Amino acid sequence: MSKVIAVFGAGTGLGTSVARRFGREGFRVALVARSKDRLEALVAQLADEGVEAAAFPADLSEPEQVPALVDSIRDRFGRIDVIEYGPLGSEVSFTPAVKLEAAFLERLSRLLLLTPVEVVRAVAPEMTERGDGAVLMTTGLSAAHPMPNLSGPGPVMAAIRNYVYSLHGELAASGVYAGTLTIGALILNSEGARAAAEGGAPAELDADFPVVHPDELADLYWQMYTERDRIEQTYPAAA
Repeated sequence: MSKVIAVFGAGTGLGTSVARRFGREGFRVALVARSKDRLEALVAQLADEGVEAAAFPADLSEPEQVPALVDSIRDRFGRIDVIEYGPLGSEVSFTPAVKLEAAFLERLSRLLLLTPVEVVRAVAPEMTERGDGAVLMTTGLSAAHPMPNLSGPGPVMAAIRNYVYSLHGELAASGVYAGTLTIGALILNSEGARAAAEGGAPAELDADFPVVHPDELADLYWQMYTERDRIEQTYPAAA
C-alpha cells in the first residue's frame, strides 16, 4: 500500500507544492483546508498529474475537530505516514508587541499550536507502531528570530517550534522524524504574496525581503523527510 501525506493548510502556495512533490514520489495525498471548492480544484489538478488525492474541508482553528478529521482521512486512505502542517494564510497577520492582545494570541494559538498538537496526538501512535513516519511543521522566521513590529504569530510559532524539537528527541529512536521548516521569505502564489502585491504586507517586509517559489521549499521538505539529518531547516539558509 502506497504511503499517505496529509497536508494541513493546503493553500495555493506551499501546500500545493508539497502535495505535488510527495505525490511525484508515489504518495497519496489528503488535502485539508477550509475552502471545499479550492480543495476540489486541487484534487482535480493532481489527478491530471497522476497523483491520487482527496479533499477534507475543515476549520483548523477548531482543535476539537481533529480526532474526527483524522479518522475521516484514515477511512479514505487507510493510514497516515506524513503530516505537513502549515496553514499560514491571510488570517495570520502581524502586530507590534506593545499592541498585542490576549484574544488575538488565543485565536492564533488554536490554529498554530493547539490543533497541530492534537494532530500529532492522533497520528503518533500509528507511526510509532509501524516504526516510520514524519511530522513536518512550517513556521515563520519570527519564531526563531523575534523582530520589532512583527509579533503575534512569532510567539505562538516559537511554542510549536519548541514542541517539534521535543518531539524529535522523543520519537527519533522509534523511526519517526519530526522537523520544522522555518521560512523568512514571501512564498510565491500564496495568500501572503498576494497581500504584499496589494500593499497589505507590513512595512518591515520591504522590497529587499526574499521571495521564494514554493516548489523550492517543497524540495527542502522532501530532503528533510528522506535525509532526517536535521531538526530545523531555515530558508534562506543564512537567515
